[in-house]
Amino acid sequence: DGMNVLFIVVDDLRPVLGCYGDKLVRSPNIDQLASQSIVFSNAYAQQAVCAPSRVSFLTGRRPDTTRLYDFYSYWRIHAGNYSTMPQYFKENGYMTLSVGKVFHPGVSSNYSDDYPYSWSIPPFHPSAEKYENDKTCRGKDGQLHANLVCPVDVSEMPGGTLPDIQSTEEAIRLLNVMKTNKQKFFLAVGYHKPHIPLRYPQEFLKLYPLENITLAPDPWVPEKLPSVAYNPWTDIRQRDDVEALNVSFPYGPLPDDFQRRIRQSYYAAVSYLDVQVGLLLNALDDVGLSNSTIVVFTADHGWSLGEHGEWAKYSNFDVATRVPLMFYVPGMTTSPVNQGGRIFPYIDPFSHVLGLVPQGQSKKVVELVSLFSTLAELAGLQVPPACPETSFHIALCTEGASIVRYFNPSEEKVEEEKDECDDTYRCFNEEPVAFSQYPRPADTPQWNSDKPKLKDIRIMGYSMRTVDCRYTVWVRFNPNNFSANFEDVHAGELYMVETDPNQDYNIYNNTLHGFFL
Repeated sequence: DGMNVLFIVVDDLRPVLGCYGDKLVRSPNIDQLASQSIVFSNAYAQQAVCAPSRVSFLTGRRPDTTRLYDFYSYWRIHAGNYSTMPQYFKENGYMTLSVGKVFHPGVSSNYSDDYPYSWSIPPFHPSAEKYENDKTCRGKDGQLHANLVCPVDVSEMPGGTLPDIQSTEEAIRLLNVMKTNKQKFFLAVGYHKPHIPLRYPQEFLKLYPLENITLAPDPWVPEKLPSVAYNPWTDIRQRDDVEALNVSFPYGPLPDDFQRRIRQSYYAAVSYLDVQVGLLLNALDDVGLSNSTIVVFTADHGWSLGEHGEWAKYSNFDVATRVPLMFYVPGMTTSPVNQGGRIFPYIDPFSHVLGLVPQGQSKKVVELVSLFSTLAELAGLQVPPACPETSFHIALCTEGASIVRYFNPSEEKVEEEKDECDDTYRCFNEEPVAFSQYPRPADTPQWNSDKPKLKDIRIMGYSMRTVDCRYTVWVRFNPNNFSANFEDVHAGELYMVETDPNQDYNIYNNTLHGFFL
C-alpha cells in the first residue's frame, strides 16, 4: 500500500525562509517541515512565470515541449496530449484533489484546471479569490485602493476571509474525508501569497518593523546587463500605489522608502503563508496521516525584490528562477514516529522561535521538471520513461530525471572526494545543470517585455545554471515554427557564483564564450 502525497505549491515564493538561511523572516512551520525533510538549496524553475512553469512541472516537460511561454494555449491541443503528474497518480489508483492555484486557471488548463484528466473531483477555488485585485486596501486618505502593498483587516474583507485561509480550510476538510474513507490520495494545495497584490492580515506587519528592513544588496541596474535581459515590472506599475509614484519607464528606480515597504510586505505575506502551511501540516498530524504521507513543498518560481533594479519575476536571474524545494518522506528523510507522536505541531510565528536545521541539505542543482519522475519513484510507482529528443506524440514520458538519487546527502560528500566512480551513470550525472528560459518581444524593454504573447516573441533567453555559474544567451526566436536560432545571438550573460553571487557583473564579453558550447 503506497504513500499518500501532499503537494504544496506556492505562488511567487523565492527561498526567503529560515531553513534557507534568511535571518529576517519568520517561517517556523515551513522550517519545521524542512527539519524533517531533504532540502534542495539549488532548485530552479524552467520559466519564471506562472502558467508556463506550472504546466512544465505538472507534465514533466520543458516549455519548448509544452509550447507554452505565455498564458494562452492548452498543451493537449497545442503541443501534445501529455499526461500530467496528478493524472498518472489517478490512473494508479489515487484519489487526486486540487485546492487553490495548482494549474494556472484559464485557457492554459482548458478553463477546468485540466479536470477530469488530472483530478478525481472538480478542483476547489476559494470564493474570495475574485476580490484579489479589487479596491480592498485602505490608503492614508482613508479610501480603498487596488494597491501593491495591502495589509488588511480580514474582518473587513468580502466574506470576512482571504483565499489562502479558505484553501487551508478546504484542504483540512478533504484530509478528514480521506481519513474516514481510507482512500489513498494525492492532494495538491496551491497558495496564492506572496503573489501580488501583497494582501495579507495586517498583524503580520508587526513581525517586521520598517527599521529592520534593508534595500536589496544591489538595487541598481547592472552596468553590463544587456537591455534584453531586463524585465520592466509592468504589473506592479499598474497598482494604484506604484502608479502614484510616477516612476519613469523602464529603469526609473522606486523611491527607497517604498522599496522597503514592498520588501516588508513580501516578508509579512510569507509569514502569513507560513501560518497556513503550519495549520495544514498540523491537520495532517491530527488525522494520523503524517507517517504515511509524502509532503512536497515548492513554488512556481521566485520574485525579485529590487535586485538589479528589478521587481517581480519575468527574468532568468536566480532571484526569479530559484525556488524552495523540500521533500518529507516518512521513514526515508526521517525515522517513523511512534503512533500518536506529533511531527508537525503548529508553531505560532508571533512567539519567539529557534531556527530549526534541515534534516538533510543537497546543493545539487535540480529542476522542477524533475518533480513528476521524483514523486512517482518516491510513491513506489513505475517511473515514467525519459522522453526521446522529440516527444510531441508521446503521452507519457518526462524530460526531468528523478532526483531521488540525491536524497542521501552523506553519500554526496564521499563521492566528491573520489576522483573516479564505478557507476558511470552517477559519474555522468555528477555535474547537473538547470535550464530556464524567458521570451522577449524586442532587444529593449517594452510594455509587453514581461509577458509577451506567443505571436510577439522575437528573442528567447536560454539560461543554464551550474553550481559555478549562470550562463545565458538571448537568441533569435521564430514563434511561427517555435524555432530558436543559436547562430543569431543578440546578447549574452555570464556570472560566476563564487565571486558574484548576486549576478551583478556580467563577464560574457571578456571571456571566450565558445568554451561553454
